[in-house]
Amino acid sequence: MFEFLAKGGVLMIPLGVCSILALAIIIERALNLRPSRILPADLLQQARQLLAENQVGEAVILCRRQPSSIGRILLAAISNYDKEKEELKGIVEDAGRQEVPVLDRYLGVLGTIAAISPLLGITGTVFGMIRVFATISEKGVAHPSQLAGGIYEALITTAAGLVIAIPALIFYNYFTAKSDRLLLELEKQAFRVVEILKR
Repeated sequence: MFEFLAKGGVLMIPLGVCSILALAIIIERALNLRPSRILPADLLQQARQLLAENQVGEAVILCRRQPSSIGRILLAAISNYDKEKEELKGIVEDAGRQEVPVLDRYLGVLGTIAAISPLLGITGTVFGMIRVFATISEKGVAHPSQLAGGIYEALITTAAGLVIAIPALIFYNYFTAKSDRLLLELEKQAFRVVEILKR
């Protein structure tokens, strides 16, 4: 397998780096974009219960002890519970916007990998074809096996680029959609807490 990849030339090095980065980001996002990490159900339930019993100080301590996206948003809301309802909603929206970089972490890199991997592959193929035509100009077309071998090597980078780009693009779109859904759910749950605070 290594020999097969080595035939692709020097552009297989950045393609290899892209594949490792893409895999690392996919694993990291799969672990950290779980609802149990972003919206722990026990934290929400305990916070609502404490607020319903008017134990604001305990709710603040609870949110500080369990760091998560919803914990930080609830902390912003509970810390400003004495504000007017509309102002409090604005604070919750601002806190939600600050969680966007947490939810979208590394997705820009994954999207870039999905975009540049096929381009790197095509570049490798172009370089390979240049070598093939250089061989033709030097030796003529009397050696079809050499030409076929050169074309075969040239296409390895294109195949590698596509093999990296297709899963990277699929996971980029999947994680982007998941991040958007989680952000909407964060705001919905935070607004429910605002309603409890302002009853």
